[in-house]
Amino acid sequence: MQSHTLRYLDDGSIELFEQEIGDPRPGEVQVTGGACGICAWDIVTARLGQKMHPMAPPGHEGVGYVTKVGHEVTGLVEGDRVAGGGFATLRNLPAERVYKLPDSSLADEYWIVEPVSCAVTGLDHCRLQPGQRIALIGCGFMGQLILQGLLRAPLADLVVIDIAENRLALARQQGAAETIDSSQVDRDELVAALRPHNFDVVVDASGSQAGLDLAADIVRRGGLINLFGWIKGDQARFDPTKWHLGGYSVVNASPGSRLRDPFPPAIDLIQRGVFDLRPLVTHTVPLTDYPDLMAEILAGDGGYVKGVVMLKG
Repeated sequence: MQSHTLRYLDDGSIELFEQEIGDPRPGEVQVTGGACGICAWDIVTARLGQKMHPMAPPGHEGVGYVTKVGHEVTGLVEGDRVAGGGFATLRNLPAERVYKLPDSSLADEYWIVEPVSCAVTGLDHCRLQPGQRIALIGCGFMGQLILQGLLRAPLADLVVIDIAENRLALARQQGAAETIDSSQVDRDELVAALRPHNFDVVVDASGSQAGLDLAADIVRRGGLINLFGWIKGDQARFDPTKWHLGGYSVVNASPGSRLRDPFPPAIDLIQRGVFDLRPLVTHTVPLTDYPDLMAEILAGDGGYVKGVVMLKG
């Protein structure tokens, strides 16, 4: 059967093409339709092409429906809605990497589990304790997911910091009581205002050098910096003297640092409404329109938070 899919070329452009997909092999299931989220990794790959190393795969935030089950597969049947796969209308996937979703009326574009699983890992690395004081730097899509989790925790203080007022407005809409637009404040004044909070944990979801620098300036002595965002590129800087004298810990909260399989709790927490993608997904397009949407994103669509490609055969 024919599958419609895509690949990123060396210059970052998106090529749509068709490929033949056979029956699933033993241990595999065939998944069709559904949706796939657009990751920041996709966006940077489209911007930089092969200068982004490694380049993003052709989607990794998929959800779809099992249409065939290979031999030796148990626990999955035709018709199951599952998390797994990428930008392809039809794909064969190892059954061990597919997660069955519960019965739900929630639309496919709000069942993008993979980024929520990353947020679960990020929250695991916060080492949260009741009464702690937390700062969150960066409230793009992933920062908003982290915020949704933090808003359910019994914290004494939660401050959200970003450089874009529209993202801060969304954070307030979700329940953040204190937000700061750092682009409108002198940096030294910002640090002086934030240090008295004595933050136990600073989550840097900005994916920027400036965010990491700010985290180091506002975390309390002996506190924790949760490096959740991915600073793209070959190098990042830090002040070893400041880090040594500050005595704080820095934890890598990337997906590879997971403390457990984060997909089952992510699925359960979406089902229970703790994580809610409905206010965060701002753009949905069919696969054929993905290159045009990416062009809009790269041009700086100010209303963009999260895009989802809808996959139909």
